[in-house]
Amino acid sequence: MSNDFHALPADSLIVFDFETTGLSPDMGDRSIEIGAVLIENGRITDRFQQLMNPGVRIPLFIENLTGITNGMVKAARNNNAVMGDFYDFIAGRNLVAHNASFDERFLRAEFKRIKKSYSGGIACSLLAARRIFQNAPNHQLVTLAHYKNLPNDGVYHRALADAEVTAHLWLSLLAELRAQHEIDELSFGFMHTLTKTPKHQLRQFYAKHKVKAPVM
Repeated sequence: MSNDFHALPADSLIVFDFETTGLSPDMGDRSIEIGAVLIENGRITDRFQQLMNPGVRIPLFIENLTGITNGMVKAARNNNAVMGDFYDFIAGRNLVAHNASFDERFLRAEFKRIKKSYSGGIACSLLAARRIFQNAPNHQLVTLAHYKNLPNDGVYHRALADAEVTAHLWLSLLAELRAQHEIDELSFGFMHTLTKTPKHQLRQFYAKHKVKAPVM
């Protein structure tokens, strides 16, 4: 991740989510929907959502989980066309996803197919929540939405709905840090490093960054 992306504010970025035919692009699984939310200065200002025709069948389990059927994607544009548009949408922005390692694999696999690469930062709201909301029952998105009473329409496993809830979660995480640690400005680099810091080292991490240590 370049230093330029590292220094950008944590409240101006894009939160994204994929729905897919399975768990691994290395095993031939493809994306079937992309949803994303643009946050600028702590406010949601734009959205991106597209179904994709992956050229492979969607398993029944995935149809039941997401509500996205083979008939729905048959009429959609192919992955290459949609991902080309998404590449333009995220230009110059850092990214956030819940369980980001999953979404990052599909992002990079789909971009590779259209000979594009993403050089910004990607942070994980799940890992951030594990460090900041340590008393949550668990750190699944639906649990955290209820735990923090985040705005949601009750729909999960659709890309834009999940991205929207994750965006509210991310803003809640930033608000918690500001309230607990009296930070005025949070950089993306700070948040990205926080997600990689083991829980037992958080006190040292906050001290190193001259942030008031949390009450554990």
